[in-house]
Formats: sequence, C-alpha cells, structure tokens
Amino acid sequence: MTQTQLAPPANSLDTADVLAEVPRDLFLAGTWTPATGGRRMPVVNPATGTELTEVADADENDARVAVEAARLAQRSWGRTPARVRSEILYRAYDLMVERTEHLAHVMTLEMGKTLAEARGEVAYAAEFFRWFAEEAVRVDGGYSHRPDGAARNLQVRQPVGPCLLIIPWNFPLAMGARKIGPAIAAGCVSILKPAPQTPLSSLALAQILTEAGLPEGVLSVLPTSQSAEVVKVILDSGVIRKLSFTGSTAVGKHLLAQAAEGVLRTSMELGGNAPFLVLEDADLDRAVEAAFQAKMRNMGEACTAANRFFVHTAVAEEFSARLAQRMGALIVGDGTRDGVDVGPLIDEASRQKVRTLIADAVDRGASVLVGGDSPDRPGYFVQPTVLLNTHPDSAMTSTEIFGPVAAIQTFTDLDDVIDRANDTEWGLVGYVMTQDIDNALDVAERLEVGMVGINSGVVSSPSAPFGGVKQSGLGREGGRVGIDEFLEIKYISIPVRS
Repeated sequence: MTQTQLAPPANSLDTADVLAEVPRDLFLAGTWTPATGGRRMPVVNPATGTELTEVADADENDARVAVEAARLAQRSWGRTPARVRSEILYRAYDLMVERTEHLAHVMTLEMGKTLAEARGEVAYAAEFFRWFAEEAVRVDGGYSHRPDGAARNLQVRQPVGPCLLIIPWNFPLAMGARKIGPAIAAGCVSILKPAPQTPLSSLALAQILTEAGLPEGVLSVLPTSQSAEVVKVILDSGVIRKLSFTGSTAVGKHLLAQAAEGVLRTSMELGGNAPFLVLEDADLDRAVEAAFQAKMRNMGEACTAANRFFVHTAVAEEFSARLAQRMGALIVGDGTRDGVDVGPLIDEASRQKVRTLIADAVDRGASVLVGGDSPDRPGYFVQPTVLLNTHPDSAMTSTEIFGPVAAIQTFTDLDDVIDRANDTEWGLVGYVMTQDIDNALDVAERLEVGMVGINSGVVSSPSAPFGGVKQSGLGREGGRVGIDEFLEIKYISIPVRS
C-alpha cells in the first residue's frame, strides 16, 4: 500500500496583513455595521484548527434591517439601465482579477484549499461577473399578434424582486459570484448569507462590488452563527420574492417548505452522488486524468466530485493502479505553502465522516491501494485514498463523500452499470470515459443527471447551465438561462383598433 507524502508545516505567513484588508463587520445596505449588541463569531483555519479572526455575527434584528433596505432599494435598482448594471459587473470583474493573490490567500486561510486551487477559483468567480455583465444588456421580450387578430401580445421580462442568496463553504467566492452576478444583471437586490465557516470571502466580495459602484441597499451580507433564525426572519418578511440556495439536499428540502409559505421563486443546487464510468475502450491516460480532476478538485469537497467509480473489469486493475499512483504522489499540507497539492477538509466533523466511510468500506472488503488514514498533524487532513472492489452496500456509495476518496466498483455489462449509476436519489452530474462517440452519447442520454462530462472530469463553466435533476435540485445557474432565474415574464395585451 502506497503512502501519501506529507508536507512539512507551512512557512510563516503574515495572516494579519491578509486579513487586515478584509472588512469584518456586517455589510448592511452599503454600510459596514457591527452586529446587534456587538456579537462576534470565530473563523477557524482548517489547516491548523486554530482561530484566524472574528467577524460580526448577525441576528434577527440585523436581518430585519437588511430586509427593509432591500425593500426600499428594489424599485430604483430595478429601473436602473441595463448598461449601468453591466458596467458595475465589468468593474467588479477587473477588481477581482487585479486582487487575485489577496482573494486566494483569504480563501485558503478560511477554507483550506491550496493557493493554486484558490487562484483558479478567483478566476472562475470573476468570470461569472463578466458573463452576466454581457447578459445584462441582452434581456429581451416578445411581440406577436393574437391568432384572431383582435390584439397584440407583448412580453417583457422584469426583475423578480428582492432575493435571499444562501451559499456553502466549499467554493465561497465562486458561489457568491454565481448568484450575485445574475441578480445584479437582472435588476434584483439581494441579501447574501455566507456559510459560517467562510464569511471572509463574501465580505471581500461585497467590498469589491462597493468599489465597483454598486449602490447602497442593492446588497447586504449577513454572516451568522444563527442561520435558521436569521433565514426564517428574512423569508417570513413578505419582502423576499426569490430564494437561491446551494447546499445539502436535507437543508434544501427544509428551505423549500419555508419558501412555499410565500410562494417564492426558488433555485436549489443540492447534493450529488456522481457516477464515473470507465468503459472497456477508454483511453486510460485521459480517463485517469479526468478521474483525478473529478475526484480531487477542492480535496473532493465538491458536489460535482466523482463519488462512485464504475470501471470495466477489463481495465479495472490498470486504471486503479494508475489512479493510486497519481494520488499517492500528492503532497498533503497547509494550502498556503507553495508545492502543496492537497489541503485539509473544512472541519473535524467532515474528517471524521470521511474516516468512518473508509473504515466501513474496508470492513466490507474493499482493498486500500493508497491512503486510508489521516496524517498525524494539526488540522483536518485526510490522505488521498483509492479503494478497489468497494462493495455496493458500502455507506459511501449512497453518501456524498465530500473528501479525497475514490471508491472503485467493477462492471461487465453496460446496461447494468447504467442502471446502477441511476440507482440513487441524486442526479447532478455524471462522467463517461470512452473512445466510441455513439457509446458516449448513448450513456450521456441515459444517465439521470443534469450534466455529463465525456472524457473530462470538469464540467463547470460560467457559460454553461449548472444544475441537476431528482433530489439534486431545481433550476440552473450560469449559461444563457442563468439570468432567467431572476426574471419574471409579464404579458401585456393591446387591442387592435377596428
């Protein structure tokens, strides 16, 4: 069994200089404001398990202030010319690119991903602002005649209204930009609630948007340790008309029930259990690289991460050995250190979950080709792990692993493996590796997912619609349809004069 390499502790990084540039109060209606009663909550560095800093901790009173600011700002913002909204997003894009190093360090400190991955996320996040800057000026409508000729039918698209945007910790900058971008482009005001583990990236994003010229009241950012209470106040206000959430299916279901009370528009990007199929004729060089990307992006803490590997028996041994060699060569350590490939998981609970899933799979007969344990060092690390012959009843085959573990099963029959791949309540993304275009398209069409990667382990792009089916969510983010989630269609009838 190969052992993953461990990096020494990180060189001293002047975190004070990095954090000094990030506001740590609430962003309420364009103003940096302490939380009610001066409440603060800690932000922890997952690479060390120690506190980085504190930020303002919003409560129900702060939520009411944000809601009222959103109500007051919506009318004027909704009537702001599209070109003005577009130029704000363009300026925000430029500022994000200019501050890549600072934003990457902030993200690595609070979330754990390596600096290389964090730099990539900054570029990805910024691209959402550029994409929706371009979409803002392309919102159109329609004109037609009624079939009987008695009236003209006009269709216009208007902002849906104030939005509540709830984002997770795993891509704290990109998820914020992916929701705020189309909201701004469509003319919607927003309240952003970041995950309590990663508020700094969202506060830094608000700072950039302010400098880009976003008017007061168009955005509020509410870090909070009382998520349920704060969200309830916002949703019960009667002001919010749209809820956009990225996170677990369990929380998404609860929010959908709350949103139903106000008959809100909803977008839900929920959990995944992505199948990764390696067919007998796959190019193994490409398949291994795609598997590595689909599994190890963000330490496996991604809803698009390959969760179940189905590999044809004819190539299973070679594919598994190559993937184990690739993952066994990775350097594990503090992501702030250049040369580190794999950072920590977000917290101790996540690490324990992954360790428990590995132990269960091994108890059921899986062979550990590499990894399988946690490094003996501070922080929430798990070694990159490859398991061969994972039993279908193992807990990790029906659970979103959210860690650096590739669990491999084998197959011989294509129809059977497609059935196995679809045998899950989730349907976000799937991957298929084959050199036969007919097989590739056939499998892509039959997989019950919202997205498919063919000979590729990365599907996310601001220019493409992101989203799933079944219990992986509702609606799409990104692409030409991304702005539609923040627009309503209004029909206007004009009688034709006799």
